Amino acid sequence: MELRTLLSSLALIIMSTGIVSTSNAQQASKKEIARLNTADMNLSRAEVSYKKELDLLVFEMRVEGTAGNTTPEPAGQMNGAPVLGYVFPTTLSPEDVGFGSVEGILAFAVTSHPDFDDTPLWDENNDRNYENDGSTFHTHWVVLEENEHIPGGLAVKEFRKENQSVVLPPTNPGMPMYLDSPGFSVVFRNHTLKVAVPAQRVNSETSFNYDGVAAYMEVSTNSNQPMLGVYTVYEVLSGDLTLPYSVQQQ
Repeated sequence: MELRTLLSSLALIIMSTGIVSTSNAQQASKKEIARLNTADMNLSRAEVSYKKELDLLVFEMRVEGTAGNTTPEPAGQMNGAPVLGYVFPTTLSPEDVGFGSVEGILAFAVTSHPDFDDTPLWDENNDRNYENDGSTFHTHWVVLEENEHIPGGLAVKEFRKENQSVVLPPTNPGMPMYLDSPGFSVVFRNHTLKVAVPAQRVNSETSFNYDGVAAYMEVSTNSNQPMLGVYTVYEVLSGDLTLPYSVQQQ
């Protein structure tokens, strides 16, 4: 499916499901999902700028509350494990960050999920334990695709473990889906979060479009549900997921 067609379809799903939605497959209660929808997830701006002198892309989001201050409570198991995210859907190609040629929307996500750690190469909370950082907001590249089985309409694209043709970046955490853990540091300052990404890490692509999304996601171990899906979209900055924003050249 072409990116424009996929985005149009997803926009219709998001607008029809509303801000908070529930599903029989969803493990978290409506109350818990609503609790996470704080001013800390209320987006007021998303910006990506290219700092030519440093050859850096800076991804930035501004919220009404305190960026990164709201995190999910652990579910105590993988099925239904909550994931809270600030997400930049982009027009970058999955190949630009080290995935193989695969269809879908490449998104840059800053997430918190206390039930598991999927960044084995990085120690985000600096306690010298590389396996306990899931709740600390950290970065991922993900390839998203449309999924009609969940109310948010999006899921991280999966593959069969035995498929030897799949190409992933070397920093992937070893899960059978198009997910990478690149290790970029997240800087929180009051209303803003910023992440500096060397342009070389996105194939030196410095002109692309993007959007800003705040979302609640869940892990599922059920065979008829995606492994990691978007169950509630709190906000789409553009209002219709058209990815209207472009990189500011500085």
